[in-house]
Amino acid sequence: MFEFSNVNSYYYTEEQIQKLKSTKIGIAGAGGLGSNCALALVRCGFEKFIIADFDVVSVSNLNRQQYVASDIDKPKVECLRRNLLAINPDVICEIYKERVTVSNAHEIFGSCDCVVEAFDNAESKAMIVNEFLTEDKLVVSASGLGGYGQTDRIITRKIRNNFYLIGDNISEVGTDCKPYAPCVMIAAAKEADVVLDWVLGKK
Repeated sequence: MFEFSNVNSYYYTEEQIQKLKSTKIGIAGAGGLGSNCALALVRCGFEKFIIADFDVVSVSNLNRQQYVASDIDKPKVECLRRNLLAINPDVICEIYKERVTVSNAHEIFGSCDCVVEAFDNAESKAMIVNEFLTEDKLVVSASGLGGYGQTDRIITRKIRNNFYLIGDNISEVGTDCKPYAPCVMIAAAKEADVVLDWVLGKK
């Protein structure tokens, strides 16, 4: 019988596999950052996820997010959970089809060991970081990943022992700086890499 642990036995020790399987990851937002980061994390061997997003898949999402044409108009969190389970059937993924706010952030992500900020707007990004920065959790955020070209500008900054920021801090997605798959996926992969490094190195 297939078990994803058999895949990871090629790359990790048994102790490392158990660390990955026991860590609970919160994904705040299931768009370009969140969907790509979640798929990278499940391939790394993480099995426990809490994912929150109020939105549905739209046509404009398909240029960079981990969804397909048949997902259009369906809730992102449901589609993303399906995709994670397709990779590893042992994944436990709790989903919230709602907007994350100050009033419900702790209710949703309070039990997580790591919280990945994957929102589209600056206010929500700041909110999720501020809510968990003083807690004993890893917080990973991204800021500045619009446009294309010169991808070395997207870097990882360690702000505090439990807080990392990915991006160039300049190219915010907006009218003049649109999101494209390469830079979005690079930033999402870097978020996943911070989580993997933190769990295997610290826990």
